[in-house]
Amino acid sequence: MKQFMDENFLLKTKTAQILYHDYAKDAMIYDYHCHLIPQEIAENKRFTTITDAWLGGDHYKWRVMRANGVDEALVTGKNADPFDKFVAWADTLERAMGNPLYHWTHLELQRYFSITEPLNKRSARAIYDEANRQFKESEALSVKGIMKQFKVYAVGTTDDPADDLAWHKNIAGQKDFPSKIIPSYRPDKALNIEKDDFAAYIEKLAASAQMDIASASDVVSALIKRLEFFVSMGCKASDHALVSSVAVFKSEAEVNAIFAKKMEGTPLTEEEVEAYKTFVLTALARAYTKYDIAMQLHFAAIRDNNGRMFAALGPDTGYDATHDTNLAAKLSAFLNNLSLTGEVPKTILYSLNPKDYYTLATLMGCYQDGRPGKMQLGSAWWFADHKDGMEEQIQLLANTGLLSRFVGMLTDSRSFLSYPRHEYFRRILCNIWGGWAENGEIPYDLELLGGFVRDISFNNAKAYFEG
Repeated sequence: MKQFMDENFLLKTKTAQILYHDYAKDAMIYDYHCHLIPQEIAENKRFTTITDAWLGGDHYKWRVMRANGVDEALVTGKNADPFDKFVAWADTLERAMGNPLYHWTHLELQRYFSITEPLNKRSARAIYDEANRQFKESEALSVKGIMKQFKVYAVGTTDDPADDLAWHKNIAGQKDFPSKIIPSYRPDKALNIEKDDFAAYIEKLAASAQMDIASASDVVSALIKRLEFFVSMGCKASDHALVSSVAVFKSEAEVNAIFAKKMEGTPLTEEEVEAYKTFVLTALARAYTKYDIAMQLHFAAIRDNNGRMFAALGPDTGYDATHDTNLAAKLSAFLNNLSLTGEVPKTILYSLNPKDYYTLATLMGCYQDGRPGKMQLGSAWWFADHKDGMEEQIQLLANTGLLSRFVGMLTDSRSFLSYPRHEYFRRILCNIWGGWAENGEIPYDLELLGGFVRDISFNNAKAYFEG
């Protein structure tokens, strides 16, 4: 009988096993996009319970617990007993075979706590007590300890332009910190002119930039001023959440009039909203080119679908879904406009809908120039972040571009326990390369293939963001 998740988990061939154990396993981690909280990193957070570590903010787990009929008090409730919540999760997990959460959870139990017993309602008490004991007693389970044991070279957090980055300064002053903690520039609130809180945010941005903002042109000036500050703090990447690409090109005067209309409280048309976003994002993309910042564009999420639960819990609580928007024409127009002046920045394109992969992969190929892998098809994201999704993204990238130049995996996580997701990705990657080699589809050259595996696991990301 095959052992559950043994050392050769997901590695179906001998070559895959060699590639993983000899080349990928011990590579460092460049986690270039995540949602960890800088203050918790700076303060070297220690968890008191496994419930806090796993269920404190993980909307992946919350969704499947709801699907299992778990009462919301045991999902996101603040007053429920931590063990009762853990049991509800354990009961859900036993029913989640086939979901990536099943693999992720057991990888975390194995790698952090050396617990190999499957988690279920029967084993919940023993696993809960043992994990909590280790949290209490082991320095290896502090934030610093976790990053050290998983060889985390760098972490890219997600930060608003108005943030003073005080916690990043604090971390930079800690001489013994084991990893680089890098701010990433996330200006969504300055672009989302359709939102009710846009005017209030503009006041916040103006205060942080120490300037008056009376026009869309001023918004751009403030954002670039804040970008320059982020660059001085080590920023390597920006990030934008967009439903689809934007490509309504209007003059500066026209966009300034749209901004004035919004600030007066007058509703905007969809075309006006898109024109403003196009104007600001275009200016930022040119600044990213100037400062060698990677532009990450995340497409095709339809958010906050359950109005009742959004009112009760707010955003990022498990009520988002995959959008079916069309991308090709507008993304082509947006990138082409930048290319006319030679100002397409290095770019990573993601979609929450795998139907968009061919669009993204083939369009990005039209703008490759000047550096290896300048345009990237981002790792399988969010709802696609599972074995099938990773295999699809990897194989499609190989079919349409250069898999060997891929910058690899990222956690995109709010959890400090998510680093085994890099292992999961690397096992899947090595299984694909190993299968190709054993099928005679590529040369059986372990030195060459192992080098590619190491590059995708770590070296490419380091060169891409720091080169």
